[in-house]
Amino acid sequence: MSAVDQLLQTLDLERIEENIFRGHSPRSGWQRVFGGLVIAQALVAAARTVDDARPPHSLHAYFLLPGDPAAPIIYEVDRIRDGGSFTTRRCNAIQHGRPIFSLSASFQVIELGLNHAISMPDTIPPESLPDEAAFFASLGAHMPPGLQALRGWFEKEGAIELRLVDPAHYLGHKRAQPTQYVWMRARGDLPDDPAVHRAVLAYLSDMTLLDAAMVVHGRTLFDPQIQVASLDHALWFHRPFRADDWMLYAQDSPNSGGGRGLTRGLIFSRSGELIASVAQEGLLRLRGAPA
Repeated sequence: MSAVDQLLQTLDLERIEENIFRGHSPRSGWQRVFGGLVIAQALVAAARTVDDARPPHSLHAYFLLPGDPAAPIIYEVDRIRDGGSFTTRRCNAIQHGRPIFSLSASFQVIELGLNHAISMPDTIPPESLPDEAAFFASLGAHMPPGLQALRGWFEKEGAIELRLVDPAHYLGHKRAQPTQYVWMRARGDLPDDPAVHRAVLAYLSDMTLLDAAMVVHGRTLFDPQIQVASLDHALWFHRPFRADDWMLYAQDSPNSGGGRGLTRGLIFSRSGELIASVAQEGLLRLRGAPA
């Protein structure tokens, strides 16, 4: 089974009651469940209680406890409101009798209205960037610990292909501005169901985003001197898209302080359409610093 097929299987939750679903995390060697997986599974659970004619337009979530990859995750959906145009759902993810994650999502009937979007940044196209194998091979056997950790992360995360426009901070170089660009896509064809593409985008929206708060410091999320954890996550869907085509994830970090970093992301289609917006705050605590 391919990595993409495994991801799709993981996102296909088991319905065990009208508003209760069960999901699993692949045991890929991580000590805790990947946050993007919980976001995507919670969105899938919430969406399965809503008519397909009302796609999600936004979600807001908090990470409460680290997830246990060895245990199933129970998703309990609360049908908050079914209005004339909008539907609201709350979904809690539970393990070992305790909530580890809480999501609120809003769904809307498809409507026409005023339309504008900012332009995609001018950057290097994905075809001109090395893939993961070529990138790591170009560095030889002697690479910094941050890049060794990144290679291990890429090897575990086989379902999503990523190409970094500028990986300088993984070499210890500080960047002048807290911005980074990453091309992403599913590493294989996905079904035509738009709900599948939204779930995959929700999954990958948690990838590399907090790294945007590290680039001006020449540090990475894999720095052993920094305790890193996602605290919250917000995602807005703007336009139809395919997650198996290249998407540019343009990220920035307007602020870090108090042991936290705030990051934002705009996701563009290969053709330049703005398809989603993301915001996330994460814990970036220097180990040994006063809590």
